[in-house]
Amino acid sequence: MKAIIQRVTQASVTVGEETVSSIGQGLCVLIGIGRYDTAKELEYMARKILNIRLFDGEDGKRWNKSVMDKQLEVLCVSQFTLSAVLKGNKPDFHEAMGPDTSEEAYQDFLQLMRNSYNPDKIKDGKFGAYMQVHIQNDGPVTIPLDSPDNLPDPKKKKTAMVAPSIQSLSINSGEGDNSGS
Repeated sequence: MKAIIQRVTQASVTVGEETVSSIGQGLCVLIGIGRYDTAKELEYMARKILNIRLFDGEDGKRWNKSVMDKQLEVLCVSQFTLSAVLKGNKPDFHEAMGPDTSEEAYQDFLQLMRNSYNPDKIKDGKFGAYMQVHIQNDGPVTIPLDSPDNLPDPKKKKTAMVAPSIQSLSINSGEGDNSGS
């Protein structure tokens, strides 16, 4: 699973002439779900995005507060093109989760985010639509994030997997996180 996390002063998503979602200060996150991603990757990414310290504290300390600490908004945008592999000059998307399962996995990811934070502060675009994403990057601060290497090796899996129901998953604040990331 891949994410591009951008600290923003504002961001919005339009489809055609309609604004489907917008936020003020916070994070705009482009999300790419790979064909072998499971609930474990979804949970890791949700936890990291909500806890990454990209904001200054009230005391002036830099890189000291997360989006949750500051009670800011998050705009998530599904973007299968993050899984692209170039074949010459042409992108190949075989590493992206297929359209038959990716929407459910993406909705599970959003639900994890909402269950772990204020649901009203988690926004998203329109899955599968041709969208215009308007981002006013703050800084600029852009952080790429991939699922860690110590998660299951997709080459050892025989078939693509879909994230199971997330009702049993929870995200902690990252305290005591030994993942090294």
